[in-house]
Amino acid sequence: MILEERIYSIKPGQMHAFLDLVERQGFALSRKVLGAPLGYFTTEIGDLSQVVHLWAYASHADRERRFAELFQIPEWLSFIEAVLPMIERMETRILRPARFSPLTLEAALAMNRV
Repeated sequence: MILEERIYSIKPGQMHAFLDLVERQGFALSRKVLGAPLGYFTTEIGDLSQVVHLWAYASHADRERRFAELFQIPEWLSFIEAVLPMIERMETRILRPARFSPLTLEAALAMNRV
């Protein structure tokens, strides 16, 4: 089981438009295929104009399968075409909780499938 952290640095002046587009189009589509995210955040202190979201998957293969399915949806491709110009930089990290972490992978997967 893995956790994915995605960080999008949004171009100056584009945060509201980005969040509106995600809320109107992208969130429901991604949730339908990827499951519920563990969290979806914006930064308030530190590097500003960033959106951070966390997802749980059973494995790397599960993640790859879900993304392949997502990119078969024409509405998702239209969303990506509209949202990409608003993004300055994208980062993805695959995380594994330390053995003493209060958020275990099993709990994360259970939260993701609600």
